[in-house]
Order: sequence, then C-alpha cells, then structure tokens
Amino acid sequence: MEGIQTQEAPQAPAWVALKDDELLACRICDLGVRIAGSELEGRVAQFQEELAGRGLAFRPDCYLGDEWFSPEGVPAIAIPFYLAHPRLKTLELHQMLEVEGGTPDWCQKLLRHECGHALDHAFRFSAREDWRALFGSPETEYQPETYQPRPYSKGFVQHLPNWYAQAHPDEDFAETFAVWLAMPPEQWREEYRGWKALEKLEFVNAAIEQVKSTSPKIKRGRRISDASKLRKTLARYYTERRKLYAEDFPDFYDADLRAIFGSSEPNGESAARLMRKNRVALVGSIVRWTGQRKYTVDMLVRKLIQRCQQLGLTASVDGTRQSFELAAYLAAMVTNHLHTGRFKRSV
Repeated sequence: MEGIQTQEAPQAPAWVALKDDELLACRICDLGVRIAGSELEGRVAQFQEELAGRGLAFRPDCYLGDEWFSPEGVPAIAIPFYLAHPRLKTLELHQMLEVEGGTPDWCQKLLRHECGHALDHAFRFSAREDWRALFGSPETEYQPETYQPRPYSKGFVQHLPNWYAQAHPDEDFAETFAVWLAMPPEQWREEYRGWKALEKLEFVNAAIEQVKSTSPKIKRGRRISDASKLRKTLARYYTERRKLYAEDFPDFYDADLRAIFGSSEPNGESAARLMRKNRVALVGSIVRWTGQRKYTVDMLVRKLIQRCQQLGLTASVDGTRQSFELAAYLAAMVTNHLHTGRFKRSV
C-alpha cells in the first residue's frame, strides 16, 4: 500500500545457518549477541519491574557473560550468552543436554538469586555484624561442590534446587532475597511460619527498607568474562565446561555391576543393550529426583553401558528386577556425588 513504510526485520547473523561443528569454530566475541532485541530483554525488564514493585530503586547491571554469576564485589549480573539467541540455545542443548535458565520461570529464579549477590555487593550487607550473626561468616570457605545439605532443615529458604541456600552464607542470603522478591510479605510469612528461615526473611525485609532511598556504596565495577571480549571458540568453551561438569566417578562399579547382572543366564540379553534401551528414561528419572545436571547423569550412564559391554555382562530374560536395581543403584551413585561438580565460579 502506498504511503506506508514497513521496517525490515533485522538480518540473522551468518553463523545461524552453520552446522554445530562449524558453529563451534566461532569465537564467542564474534557472535555479536546482545540482551537488547533478544528474548532476554523482556525477561530482564520483567525482573526490573519486580524490583520496582517492591520499592527498590536498585538496578543491577545485566550483561552477557559465560555463565550465571555476580562478579565478586560488583553490583552486576552476568547472564550466559547462549540465552541471547535461539540457535545458541540449541547448541547449548546439544552440547550440555540442558539450557540453564532457558525457560521464563527458570530465568527469573536465577535473576532473583544473582540479584541477591549484586545487592550485597552494592550495599555491603554482609559486612554488618547482625548479618553475620544470622547468616554466618562470608569468609567461610566456599565449597559448593562438597556441602552436605539437610533436606528437612527449616533454617533455610528453598528457591533453587539442591537446597542451595545451605551451600554458603552468601548463597543463603541470595536465596533468602530471591524468595523475598518473588513473594509478597504475607505469602512468605505464611509459607515460612514456624521456620528459623523466617527470621532471615524479616532481616532482608528490614534491611531493604533501610536502603530503598539510599545510594549504593558500590555503584559499578569490572564486567568479568564479558562475552563481547571472550576470544575463546565455542569448541574450547564447551570442552572446558564438559570437563568441569563431568564428575570423575570412582572406578568401583565393576563389582556392583556384577552384583546386579551376575546371576543372569549366559545367553540372556546384553546388559549394555538393556541399558541403552532404557537410557533416556533412566536419565530423565534420575535428573528429576536428584536435581543433578543432565549432562553428568548421562555421562555416568554411558560410562556404565560401556563397562557392562567390556565385562560381557548379560541381563535375565525378564530384566524387570534388574532394571529396578540398576535405577536404584544409579540414583544412589548420583546422590552420593551430587555436590562434586562446581555450580558457580564465584558468588
């Protein structure tokens, strides 16, 4: 129609059409991804509306990094660069079997959590004696890979999986803030009624009330691992991450596998074949009930399939019992080693 001008849609980057092995050769800094114009723009805006709705003028600097984190001492939030484009989310899924923060709800939970860290970095709550008396010393050695959670403890809120508030005093504060931000006061007071964690929520509520109209002590800082400056290729990035998440399980499972399949008939179905047929269901169930990373669980199952084949193990004609035993064994293995992978690089 004459007189009406239509705005052309932005042209997709050339790398969008590349196959995975070709895309992996690209450097992160050359991808040119941004929060603006991506689905992250709306999610960050929603998160900022939550802050405004709770009367907070504080707005953490959000930028694309190599993973979810808040740089030490900096009031900022790094969001994984792969969330800024559907093609990169697909590659992340292919490489790591899941996309952390890939859904709107998951993304908001992580933004709220990291905001708790950024808020502490801005106002230095953790330097206060009353903060330390309630949450603990921030100088406590940070060992998210070895903390032993108490699932039924009422001293901590529950926001992210694996009772992450119990990993460190800093994580406790960040998780408490995330719950405070996600729920109106009447809801978190009711949900945590009778819990020691309620005292922490009330602390956060009072502390934020004190700084609502106060200028942060720390207003800016260096953007650690800024995606626009990362010169490593995607191939190197994923090699490093897989090495980080791939737990080195002790080689004690030969005896266990023999105990599960040792009484089988010599001419029965290959144990490796039985596991391959059930691999997707096994991995899905274990991930669901343990909260472990899908890549880690899948790696373990694949390793055990390979070992079953090397040992020449066979399953019974009716492998139902052995399937149950195998599922229970795998769940126990994953639970025992649940916290040996590093989930965060910094607070």
